[in-house]
Amino acid sequence: MAQENIPYGTIQTTEELGRLARAHRKQRCLTLETVSGLGNLSMRFLSEFERGKETAEIGKFLKALRTLDLEVIIRPRGRATQSAGGSQRSSAR
Repeated sequence: MAQENIPYGTIQTTEELGRLARAHRKQRCLTLETVSGLGNLSMRFLSEFERGKETAEIGKFLKALRTLDLEVIIRPRGRATQSAGGSQRSSAR
């Protein structure tokens, strides 16, 4: 599978979060069944999460991200963030 350029960064909707989580999972060659087993989460929940279901439980949502080795970072909007290369970039839209 070719490496996709996953647009990690600011997420504003559950749909964006689900698409990013799905792309990250697929890039790591993980199936929903594998992530389900690793995170003790149902495949139904994971499928709904990846489709952007807005009523997903926050605890399960965070557990799914941890299982995928992703994290949530909270900061005020418009603040400059440190990119992986060490340069400053604005997160304002």
